[in-house]
Amino acid sequence: MVPFRVAPLTWLLLGAITAVFGVELMTGATENAQALVALGALVPPLVWAGQWWRLGSATFLHGNVLHFLLNGWALYQLGGLFEAWMGSSRMAWTYAASGLAGSLASLFFMRGGLSVGASGAIFGVLGALVGVLLRRRDRLRPQAKQLLAQLLMWAGINVFLGLSSPGIDNAAHLGGAVAGFALGLVLRPRWERESLVG
Repeated sequence: MVPFRVAPLTWLLLGAITAVFGVELMTGATENAQALVALGALVPPLVWAGQWWRLGSATFLHGNVLHFLLNGWALYQLGGLFEAWMGSSRMAWTYAASGLAGSLASLFFMRGGLSVGASGAIFGVLGALVGVLLRRRDRLRPQAKQLLAQLLMWAGINVFLGLSSPGIDNAAHLGGAVAGFALGLVLRPRWERESLVG
């Protein structure tokens, strides 16, 4: 388990999406689209009408219990690792920028309906980890090269699932991943001198 002192922001984000999901359950938003919209789901016509705050609020909402659990698990695993290596401030910038990029991609490319979920931001954290490791691939120790391969495989599986499953906002995933990857190529990790780099 990643302790709070190592990844405080990750734990705070988990607490926030859990609290919001509790509100969703109490208001019936997981079974009622109108209630989900009232809580801040991303609905393109409403955003274009001036409700820009939905670009951020939608990243704290989830469509159902499975959606919430999968994103919570991914945030714990990837966010905890990224924050431990890169620090809380880099985690904050990466998560926020990737979440916004995912929401913007969804806004421009979603054909209809609504979008919710932290997955754009989480894909951004994944993309940033890949970017950090790829940039240093010639100097990585074996365990770091294995981690890079696992991250790429995990990303590939999720792309496949996204393309083969209806209702998944692939635009948000891709937008977040691209933003995170770009940040990963330029961010300097605080573990540069530690065991994963030779």
